[in-house]
Amino acid sequence: MAGTGALLRFALRRDRVLTPLWTAVTALMILSVPNTLKTVYGTAPERAALARQMLTNSSLRATYGPVFSDSLGGLTAWRVGGYAGLFAGIMSLLVVVRHTRDEEESGRQELLSSAMVGRRAPLTAALLAALVANGALAVLIAGALAGQGAAGALALGLGVGGTGMVFATAAAIVAQFTQSARLAKGLTGGVLGAAFVLRAAGDSAVDDGSSPLTWASPLGWLENERPFADERWWVPLLFAVAVALQGALAYALAGRRDVGMSFLPTRPGPASGRLGTAWALAWRLQRGGVLGWSLGFLAAGAAFGGITRGASGLVGDNARTREIIERMGGRSGITDAFLATMTGMLGMVAALYIVSSVLRLHGEETSQRAEPILANAVGRLRWAAGHLVVAFGGAALIMLLGGAGLGLGYGHRAGAVLGACLLQIPAVWTLGGLAVLLYGVSARAAPGAWGAAGLVLLLGWIGPALDVPRVLMDLSPYAHLPKLPGGEMTWTPVLVLTAVAVGLTGAGLTALRRRDLSA
Repeated sequence: MAGTGALLRFALRRDRVLTPLWTAVTALMILSVPNTLKTVYGTAPERAALARQMLTNSSLRATYGPVFSDSLGGLTAWRVGGYAGLFAGIMSLLVVVRHTRDEEESGRQELLSSAMVGRRAPLTAALLAALVANGALAVLIAGALAGQGAAGALALGLGVGGTGMVFATAAAIVAQFTQSARLAKGLTGGVLGAAFVLRAAGDSAVDDGSSPLTWASPLGWLENERPFADERWWVPLLFAVAVALQGALAYALAGRRDVGMSFLPTRPGPASGRLGTAWALAWRLQRGGVLGWSLGFLAAGAAFGGITRGASGLVGDNARTREIIERMGGRSGITDAFLATMTGMLGMVAALYIVSSVLRLHGEETSQRAEPILANAVGRLRWAAGHLVVAFGGAALIMLLGGAGLGLGYGHRAGAVLGACLLQIPAVWTLGGLAVLLYGVSARAAPGAWGAAGLVLLLGWIGPALDVPRVLMDLSPYAHLPKLPGGEMTWTPVLVLTAVAVGLTGAGLTALRRRDLSA
């Protein structure tokens, strides 16, 4: 364990922007829900009616889980508790892989290990960094919801933090089996996706969380902790046991391999090379991410389509809920407005894909893998263009598949729904162009693209519910798009956003040509 303290301080310093930002966005998402619910469902009978409607809709149970209490705290835990656990899991796996497998893949860990650093110190520091992040998130959640009931707030905070640590230790295990950081992230993300599917399948079958499929998922443990509804204080012990067992396995595996190696080494490539162009290399590096996002958007679209069939029953006679949905999706009928809202949500999530794909350029540069490529007969623009084709083309592909899934799940007007999803692409490309500009200006400025994507998600998630001033909503490119299906189609904002995306990308590539690469 020698050197753990120094490595932990180093890890926290490297994560001083991304982890606090992710934690704050998740906490703000939860903090906004009680006031929104109180505004929309101001009386106890209205909240009780909402709870009854949720329990009778299997599609909504699959998406959010069952409702165990009709109090403001109980409805908050139902509405965002599972998604907060999902976000905590994503944050945790990124932190652990970044400070373990990513360090080994770049060669930095070998340099550090040549000093007074113990064999298990890097893994310990990574897990402690994840623990700090999840602990801070748990404290923020407990403090934000304490007014709804201290016991329930503490239970939800412990559940979300425990979920994050379960996937942190899962990532620590996966990192021992693969030599690629991206593959480690992808495999752990697959485990996280499987946990969500298990929870959704179990909750769609029963309305009390008792399905064996629900209990097979850590996200199911989180909902069965039942915050604000006669809390089950023995459920956090499941998180503690899982973290202890997975952590012990990760430590055992880490002590039985050399630095930089793995138990499942990368297979050698073909004897004759097939990567003859910069685009072919970019596709080889990013094809796994494109496949994962494509499957995820297809499944998410189908789930949203199933929910849309019951949109009218979900809203009922609640004028405030109808107003919020119409503010997000337009005033063309509740079903069309709901569909427009779902397409907008898919578009905003697609911003995360395009930012991560564009910033692969940043990862290649900082890991010094770009320099050998550029030392040959490959110019910077051709090298960058290969990754940008995958980024911008992949964004269009996942929106196409998301629209196809939404149309299939809804079962009606598939063409109109697909067109509404494709209409989001210029806004997605605008954020991608901003990422290119920030990276082109400076490698240090590139992570700022995540801040822009987070701001857009935050505005889209809570802006309409809180009736945020129009001047702030207009900061999001999605606010300028026509609200389809059902609304009036206007091409001017679509063309303007496309031009802005092209301009930002061009400016970023021009700046990239003129600056030095990171040493």
